[in-house]
Amino acid sequence: MRWTLSNQLTVARIFMIPLLFCAFYLLPAPWCYYISASIFGLAAITDWLDGYLARKRAEVTAFGRFLDPVADKLLIAVSLVLLVEAGFVSGVLAAIIIGREILIGALREWLAEQSQVVHVSQWGKWKTAVQMIAIEALLLHEYIFSIPMHSLGVVLLWLAAVLTLWSGYKYLKAAWPKLKYE
Repeated sequence: MRWTLSNQLTVARIFMIPLLFCAFYLLPAPWCYYISASIFGLAAITDWLDGYLARKRAEVTAFGRFLDPVADKLLIAVSLVLLVEAGFVSGVLAAIIIGREILIGALREWLAEQSQVVHVSQWGKWKTAVQMIAIEALLLHEYIFSIPMHSLGVVLLWLAAVLTLWSGYKYLKAAWPKLKYE
């Protein structure tokens, strides 16, 4: 394994989840929302940055291709579970998003074993961006510049759920020819 800067960012994103994000989110202090949202925002930026750097510096590795989506799914799933636990998000929304991620992750794994690849679509990228913004708003949970972050986050998370289902459908549709002949 090459220990590239991109891979280091991906591993750092995974360590941010339990060490900082969950610990601060669970503390009973109002300022913890801001710390948690900041940590989540930093982790979301590393999601974009590690891919950008890997392509720009020609440092794409098998380890990075494997671990980057795992780090993304962990960040989203843990965030949604914490938000459901806090009563800020519907369990239905979390189940839709997490369920799709598990299904598509399993499909990608199976396709990789078959030496097949279905690339991430633009819909999947939009889905991830909307999820990240929605979760950021929900973590803040308060009014920021007279904007109700909780309400904004709920609306965006519903949009993310729709995009999640649509991008999952598009992914399955693209993979279907490979699936039906196995």
